[in-house]
Formats: sequence, C-alpha cells, structure tokens
Amino acid sequence: MSFLRTVLNDSVIIRPPGFYIIGFQSFPYISVYFIFLAFVYVVTVLFNCLVICVIAFNHRLHTPKFLAVVNLAVIDVFLNTCTIPSMIKIFLIKDNFIPFNLCLVQMFFYYVFGTLESYALAVLAYDRLIAICFPLRQNSNLFNTLLIMSCIIGVTWMYCAGLLAYSTAIMTRLSFCNSVRVFSYFCDYAPVFRLACNDYTMQWFAASFLTVLLLGGPFIFILLSYVTILVTVFRMKSLDSRVKALATCVEHIILVAVFYIPLLVIFMIGFYLRLIDPDQRVLSLSLASCLPPCINPIVYSLKTKEIKVRVLAFVRKKKLAHKLHANKKKLEDKLEVNETQQ
Repeated sequence: MSFLRTVLNDSVIIRPPGFYIIGFQSFPYISVYFIFLAFVYVVTVLFNCLVICVIAFNHRLHTPKFLAVVNLAVIDVFLNTCTIPSMIKIFLIKDNFIPFNLCLVQMFFYYVFGTLESYALAVLAYDRLIAICFPLRQNSNLFNTLLIMSCIIGVTWMYCAGLLAYSTAIMTRLSFCNSVRVFSYFCDYAPVFRLACNDYTMQWFAASFLTVLLLGGPFIFILLSYVTILVTVFRMKSLDSRVKALATCVEHIILVAVFYIPLLVIFMIGFYLRLIDPDQRVLSLSLASCLPPCINPIVYSLKTKEIKVRVLAFVRKKKLAHKLHANKKKLEDKLEVNETQQ
C-alpha cells in the first residue's frame, strides 16, 4: 500500500490511501443482522418521508411543533443513510475498504446528523415547554412562531456543522504510518485517530469536549425543560388539565428515551465499568444509532393525533383513487369489447 507524504509545519504527514473497516468479524451469522438493518433502512426512509409529506401538504400542520417534527424526520433519513448502506456494502458484500477522503466525509456527516438528532429532540422539548408553561404566549412573536422555530433550527444546523467541520479537519494533521484497520462499523472518529503514529491529543480533546457539548448540552436542556413542565403541571388545579398536558409530552419522552438511554448505558458500561466486549460494543452502538431514526416516525404517527388522522386520510384517499382508476379501466375495457362486437 502506497502512502502519500505531505509536509505540515515542518513535520511529515503520512496519509494512507484509505482504511479497512473490520468490525463484526467475530459474530456468526452476521449477514442476518445486516439484512435486518436493510429492513430498518427501508422503514426509516418510507415512514419519515410519509411524515414529511403529510405535514408538508397539509396547511393545518404548518405550525412550529410540526416544523420541529419535519426537522427530526429529515435528520433521521440522513443519519441512517450515512451508515446503513455503507455497512451493507462493507460487511455483506465484503468490500471493507474506504478511501481516506471518503472516510472523513462519512465521519463528518455521521456526527453532524447524530448531534443534530440530539438538538432536534431539544427543540421539541422547547416547543413542549412553551406550549405548557406559556400557553397564552405560545403563538406570540416573542416565543414560538414558524419564523422563530425556523431560526432555531437553522442555528442548530450551522452550529453543529461548524463544530464538526473543525473536528474533522484536524484529522488531516495526523500521520498513519502503522495500522489502517478501523475496529468499528463505519469510519469512526476515535478508532481512526487512535491509529495515528503522531500526537493525537488535540483530536482526543475535541472528541471529549464535543461529546459533552453536543450530546450532554441538549440532554441537560431536555431534563431542565421537563422539570419546569412538571412544576407547571402540578400547579394546575384540574386533574384533567394535568393529564392532558402530560399526554402531549408522551411521544417526545419516548423519543428521548429511545435515543439517550442506549447511548448512556453503553457509555457507562463500556467506558467506566469496562464490562462490555469490544465486539458487543460495536454491535450495541450500531443498534443504538440505527434504530431511533426508524422508531421516531412510527411513534409520532401512532401517538400524535393530527399526524395519525392525516395519514389515515391519505391512505383512504389513495385507496379510493386506486379503486376509481380500476373501475374506470374496467368500464373502458367493457366499452371497447362492445365496440368490437358491433
């Protein structure tokens, strides 16, 4: 394998042509898992696109809450697109080589959409916070309008993209003169920089700091939001009002649990207790990464009355259109037969 040598700050930087992704090698019947992931990807794309279409083509759903839901659906599609097709190519088709620049591109987009997922859940928590704690001001210009929500979402996208662009760019300062075998299920940040043969303190610091900032920050905001919501709810005099207020948060709480609990459990067991096998860690992280984008649209479709009603109406409309088309075709065929007989 030939290595590209460049000079940076009077030091030689050795850049390999690419990396070999070698996760999942010790698991028997791993092809079954990737067939399952292919099914997960299809469900992710179909259900998220359905949610996006239902909201986009229904003006009654053009509200700050459903703009935040569309934002989450778009992120879900891109997040699984960053990894699942690549995983199927690498481990099912046995083509595990990824060029160096493509590795950095995958790394950037995976972490951008992974952190955007976290911020999208925080944006939904903000919407619930305004709706329950400031119900009279929910639609005022100062708190939660389509313009304000669009600005919040736009800022989160630029913020995450900017920070991840920096953390990915500093990977080009590393030399890879020894191994190019990445033990993960994609071009993962930490497993890649640990292969470097020069100092990777900057990359380690960036990974640690950004993990706390980009995942811990939104999680803390979500927790504080629900503390405020619970305080407001328990101050309500009517039990019926309390139940209705909490019922509007159910789908969001499920999404937060599905996204954060697996990551926290894997992180605590793997990094602090050291009780998880490296192969099992890769498998667990891949599941924790790929399942939430598949589950999110299903939860919102089933738990959110507005989306459920619109989806059912959309399906009925399609069935009716198909039935009318079939009847029209039968009538045309019958007329054609009568004309032929005459």
